[in-house]
Amino acid sequence: MPLNKPTAEIQTYQDTDCDIALKSQGCWTVNAIHNVVEPLADFCQTYKNCTVLWDVSAIEEIDSAGMMLFIKYYDALLANHCSVTLQGATEKHERLYTLLRKHIVSSSPKTNIPLNQRILLPFNYLGKWAMGLVTELILFMSFFGESSLVFFKSLLHPSSIRYAAIVKNIEEAGLRALPIVALTSFLIGIVITYQGAVQLEKFGANIFIVEMISISVTRELAPLITAIVVAGRTGSSYTAQLGVMKITEEMDAMRTMGFNPHHFLVIPRVLALIIALPLLVFFADIIGILAGMLISEIHLQLSFAEFLHRLQNVLDVKQVWIGIIKAPFFAILIAMVSCYRGFQVEKNSDSIGRYTTISVVNAIFLVIACDALFSVLLTELGI
Repeated sequence: MPLNKPTAEIQTYQDTDCDIALKSQGCWTVNAIHNVVEPLADFCQTYKNCTVLWDVSAIEEIDSAGMMLFIKYYDALLANHCSVTLQGATEKHERLYTLLRKHIVSSSPKTNIPLNQRILLPFNYLGKWAMGLVTELILFMSFFGESSLVFFKSLLHPSSIRYAAIVKNIEEAGLRALPIVALTSFLIGIVITYQGAVQLEKFGANIFIVEMISISVTRELAPLITAIVVAGRTGSSYTAQLGVMKITEEMDAMRTMGFNPHHFLVIPRVLALIIALPLLVFFADIIGILAGMLISEIHLQLSFAEFLHRLQNVLDVKQVWIGIIKAPFFAILIAMVSCYRGFQVEKNSDSIGRYTTISVVNAIFLVIACDALFSVLLTELGI
């Protein structure tokens, strides 16, 4: 049986208070609704600021495509400041409308916000942001506390610690990070030496380049730059790995079998990074100083022997230890934030990229904030 062609026509009704009446009839299905697109578009362009009676009682059949078309032009009439009254809608129409409406952004105009509310709007956004930040902090501290509790329980039962997983993560986070750390540290050493040499040459104080390189690299630059590189490389890897495990429901399976994901997934990664990062920082110290030594020989005519002799006299061991002591704190922040964001990944592929980006940004910010806190504290202590 052929379907009746859908129509949308202007009608005349008696005993109505509406300015104009629109009657729709026929079968509004995906194969035929193109016939009513042009009449509806013309109707919406013609009539504005009026009352409209839309009679849908004669619609014999309607599918999701037809209902979406109806919603589109219903919203268009509202955008034209028309008052629309529906007539003849069946229960089936209402159920389909309710189902599709929540997936369609309405084009109806926003009501004018009073002036006093517009003034308070920035404070409203600030309040929401602050509440979101507090909530996020509480959730992170809860995650941190649970992981710490699991770690201390593991110390009471050393045989339960996954040493093989720790070694594997040390290889991933430490050994395989050596090339990029070496390159970054070498370039940082070159930059510091060149920039310092330009200024020191003006005063004939070339020899002081040794103090500038050795202290700045070992105390500040090597730990900070290495931590940022590790946050971008290893931190993102942690988030992505745990996120995939959550999407594939491996974490749910572990909990079902009685295994604690914090014990099996978080603790080995945190411990591996705590061990690997100080070693990477010490390696970055050596590479950064070697880069400064090389550029001093080329640009300042300061021989390797003179550089090393001066280095022994001006570089205290405490400067090296300050940089190395910072590393475990940076490692804890990077690993905890990365694992926390991995646990937050939702069960869709888009969230992996979003939370990986968030974890890297959060980790780098916390590393820099922690380094600033160390600088203030050590300066106040005179160290």
